[in-house]
Amino acid sequence: MTDEAAGEGKAGLGRRGFLGTGAATLAAAAVSSLSTVQRADAQSVAYKQSGNNNHVLTLQELSDPAAPGPVKLDYFGHTAFRITTPRGLTLAFDPWRNDPSGAWGIWFPKEFPRIVVDVGLSTHTHFDHDALDRLDATAILDRLVGTWRFADVAITAIPDKHATDAPGWYKWIDAVKESGADPYPPNNPGHLDNVSYLVETGGVRTLIWGDNRHNPPDDVWKRWGRVDALTLPVDGSQHILSYDQGNSIVEKLKPKIVIPTHYLLPGVSSTLSTLQPADQWVASQKNKRIVDAPGIVLEPKEIASFDREFHYFAGHALRA
Repeated sequence: MTDEAAGEGKAGLGRRGFLGTGAATLAAAAVSSLSTVQRADAQSVAYKQSGNNNHVLTLQELSDPAAPGPVKLDYFGHTAFRITTPRGLTLAFDPWRNDPSGAWGIWFPKEFPRIVVDVGLSTHTHFDHDALDRLDATAILDRLVGTWRFADVAITAIPDKHATDAPGWYKWIDAVKESGADPYPPNNPGHLDNVSYLVETGGVRTLIWGDNRHNPPDDVWKRWGRVDALTLPVDGSQHILSYDQGNSIVEKLKPKIVIPTHYLLPGVSSTLSTLQPADQWVASQKNKRIVDAPGIVLEPKEIASFDREFHYFAGHALRA
């Protein structure tokens, strides 16, 4: 690992232990010591970045995020995306890493590629979504809530809760219970909070779901409103959402495009994650296509006639 994340190999739980207050016992079995509970990379590493804010200085003038234009989505595997607006602003969502305590094993054989972006965002504090230290970013919006405007993008950040009762065979939520924490709202530990991001740019409204629960309150659905492109964590193991839950969300939001996420992708994630590909779920859909590249470009006119069309990256993801 590079010195930008030099604390990664040190013992500790970071900002929030994944299991809650009882995590130390489990984590201690995976690392030699928990004497240092504050990871070095829990601090800002921006002072080590080689770039600067010159790019965003050229983009400060606000423009209409509803004005049509090409929106590029690049997929880095798992739930990590980079969105490039028509004016060229870049936003990275949910870069991944391995659990620093070692308690959850090796999910990712390689580090998340270090990339330069204007803005980095994370939906929640689980290790497979919060490697913000891997981004050379001018701005970090970690678990943002409310609204954010810059250049030609408007982001509505809507707080809710992480999915809990895993529908698949691997009942990972039981580990949270075994630690002594109550995983269910309103008493859940902070790592089971989730923020979804509705990103509007180029006239396209993309919903970055994160690991949100399938049954949020009505107010959350209203805040999402119209969704053109929907990312949704459904894999063959049904680790976060079941096939039925995913289908129900799609039917309720009726997006033009659905992008499966959080699935096993060889070269990015490992079998040790217990995840599986999303092939079966995608195959059951009426409208689907396998994307033969690690990215797509969305334009309002081109997707206007789409109706819940699945775009599945399958084995394609950017590696650098």
